[in-house]
Amino acid sequence: MQKVKYFFILLIIPALFSSFNTPKKDKINWLSLNELEAVYNKQPKPIIIDVYTNWCGWCKVMDKETYGNDKVAAYINENYYAVKFNAESRDSAVLNGKKYGFNTTYKANDLAVYLLFGQMGYPTTVLLSAIDAQPAPLSGYLKPSELEPPLKFFGDGIYKSKNFPDYMKAFSAKW
Repeated sequence: MQKVKYFFILLIIPALFSSFNTPKKDKINWLSLNELEAVYNKQPKPIIIDVYTNWCGWCKVMDKETYGNDKVAAYINENYYAVKFNAESRDSAVLNGKKYGFNTTYKANDLAVYLLFGQMGYPTTVLLSAIDAQPAPLSGYLKPSELEPPLKFFGDGIYKSKNFPDYMKAFSAKW
């Protein structure tokens, strides 16, 4: 009988502790493309699009280490609308009123082809100063310190008065 008690104790206690764990929430307030259209029309601000694929290992690392960074997440939430977009999505996607479908040549959604200028590498972080602006894709895994300058360049509106090389001459990293 003692063995049965110990067995149940060993089985039930871990189950109880795991049931109290709340699922981890993303630190960044990610929006869908449909949500983006709605909020952008009410209050425009820059847009960041994380273009990823389900099989991309570096995409997962960037989610955890860069987008999971408290300073990065706080800055993006305050200054951007953030969208995650699976490049290989077969569903139609709409951005700025234009509909994009799946492109069999690229084996990717045409929205990803447009945002990445056909250079299909993942992850790619795309910055848009406005919903109708030319995309500024940053290909590959970016550490928080590597993402900080372009994020602040667009997020703080510096792109309106300076070019990026001049901005970088005086840039002082904080992350």
